[in-house]
Amino acid sequence: MFIREYKDTDEISWVRCRTLSFLNTAYFDNVLNKKEKYENPAIELVAELNGQIIGLIDVEYEKKEKTVCSRGQGLGGMIWHVAVHPDYYRQGIGKQLLQEAEKRATNLGLNRFEAWTRDDCWVRNWYEKVQFKKVYSYYHIYFEGYEMKNRIQSTIPNLHLVNTFAHYVGEDIEQFESDNERIYECVCYEKYFK
Repeated sequence: MFIREYKDTDEISWVRCRTLSFLNTAYFDNVLNKKEKYENPAIELVAELNGQIIGLIDVEYEKKEKTVCSRGQGLGGMIWHVAVHPDYYRQGIGKQLLQEAEKRATNLGLNRFEAWTRDDCWVRNWYEKVQFKKVYSYYHIYFEGYEMKNRIQSTIPNLHLVNTFAHYVGEDIEQFESDNERIYECVCYEKYFK
């Protein structure tokens, strides 16, 4: 296995790796059919084994403070994707990708990474194991069918809502827990480089 920069010809393998790695997470429905392009410069790395992409990390980074990251001071990078193909879990591939991205970020003059994830314990544990600190959270709430009754309405004539995705930044999450099946805590992690 070796780590290298992403190339445009990797796109199908990149999408396949990301999709399979997200399948058993709280982001299971965040499916991409092509790799994102970033407005700002990015560190885009893949782990390759026998011609297959088995891991990836994408970090869009700032040239001007607070243009990509939502927190911290100085120039940072936002980890948009870090993924390892499920057949290669628990082999240290994610950590190696992160270390290489950190090395490149330091050389670019960045002082930290920011990453957002949902409430999968194993994902949170990974971030904490690689020295990220939880700094903020809010909730993602999906409203479907009956869950929207008396909560979500349209003011547009003839528009009937089927489902809704919302951010909740309040403190009273209990009001939704009894009749919403999909509520996730969305957590911001941050890591300053030494």
